Amino acid sequence: MTDEKKIEDVIIIGSGPAGLAAALYAARADLNPLVFTGTDLGGQVSLTYSIENYPGFPDGLSGTELADLFKRNAERFGARIEFDSVTEVNLSKRPYTVKTYSDEHKTKTLIIAIGASPNKLGIPGEDEFRGKGVSYCATCDGWFFKDKKVAVVGGGDSALEEGIFLTRYANSVTIIHRRDELRAGAILQERAKKNEKISFLWNTIVTEIKGKDGLDRLSLENTQNGEKSEMEVDGLFIFVGHSPNSAMFKGQLEINKEGYIQVDDHYRTSLPGVFAAGEIHDSVYRQVVTSAGMGASAAIEARKFLENEEEE
Repeated sequence: MTDEKKIEDVIIIGSGPAGLAAALYAARADLNPLVFTGTDLGGQVSLTYSIENYPGFPDGLSGTELADLFKRNAERFGARIEFDSVTEVNLSKRPYTVKTYSDEHKTKTLIIAIGASPNKLGIPGEDEFRGKGVSYCATCDGWFFKDKKVAVVGGGDSALEEGIFLTRYANSVTIIHRRDELRAGAILQERAKKNEKISFLWNTIVTEIKGKDGLDRLSLENTQNGEKSEMEVDGLFIFVGHSPNSAMFKGQLEINKEGYIQVDDHYRTSLPGVFAAGEIHDSVYRQVVTSAGMGASAAIEARKFLENEEEE
């Protein structure tokens, strides 16, 4: 256990763009922030093969590269990055208590930047075949499907980005979408439609994932006429949005019905000294650059909060 007399000025939960940007700004304000990374440095960004819309990198870079640059920048000014996961928080009184797998800490302020996790389809076979053909990360598992036939469920940017990436390995990629129009940006749509390995299955949902030792086929249903069919595939990649990782804060902070932590215009939550940044509260923009901006803003507000307390 750490020295119980030591109370951190700021603890940051999460190491995605919001968390690491908050770490950078808090460090430059001499707050000596303590950052808990969770299981993946960079959060969702670390699972992205190529980022082409972050300002200052006209040639693009991988998510892991960007996360590492964020980390190095924050550490340069004194941020302490710990590869540990938060298991529990107690916000009933200040200083707040943050428990991890390895220790317990007290803090005057808390910045929550824990992000969101991939949504599931919630259909038979999904859990059974996870890791046996079902995946939520093409950059993690694409290599295993070299010369295979795979399907992607989704119609947004992530579905097309990951589908395009999968064509590096798979013989064919079928993008299955419940509607007849994609939500993805125009440039991504154009790239996907020009790729000879990619085909589209419109107005269709997956109703069951089947196989023996591993996934080998999908049960499908047409959303317009209800017609049922089966499709032989070796892998299924699911990209149907994300849900905020707010479970540990329920009953302690104001959270809306979708699970997002509620903040005001200054990223303040319903408790003094507790701030939230990035996809833990952002259900609209969900971009690397906007999350980073929110993290920076939350750190500035944490500094102001501490300064006001000292003055009082």
